[in-house]
Amino acid sequence: MASEYIRGTTVRKPNKKHVERPVRVHETEHRGRRHHMSLGYLLFLTFALVMMLGTLAWYISLQSEIKNSVKYVAELESRLNNLKQDNDEAYNRANGNVDLDEIKRIAIQEYGMTYASEGQIITYSDEGGNDYVRQLAPIPESGGK
Repeated sequence: MASEYIRGTTVRKPNKKHVERPVRVHETEHRGRRHHMSLGYLLFLTFALVMMLGTLAWYISLQSEIKNSVKYVAELESRLNNLKQDNDEAYNRANGNVDLDEIKRIAIQEYGMTYASEGQIITYSDEGGNDYVRQLAPIPESGGK
């Protein structure tokens, strides 16, 4: 069986002759220009590249500026919280040191102050909507609004 040969089942040897394919006319015309760019196109690409690099640099600088701003705001918030905490502690210490009974005793005994009687209290309304009433003239002795 080894002597049998089936035609077309073996690997064919390559043909040593170089076969050139026919060259089309438009390929020969464009072959020289295919690798060359016009000056206008080259300038456009250069301009586009410069604009892209400029935009990239601007974007990176904005990112850096935002990052620095966020750090600065965080630092200011931390300082504000510390100041608020210090202020609250000082306020509580000040209020803790005040003895209202002692103040009342000194006002009544040493300065002769007394509580206001019913006829001495005059109430005024703030019609302007402000938080306080400005006194532009002496307060009248009797009656108010």
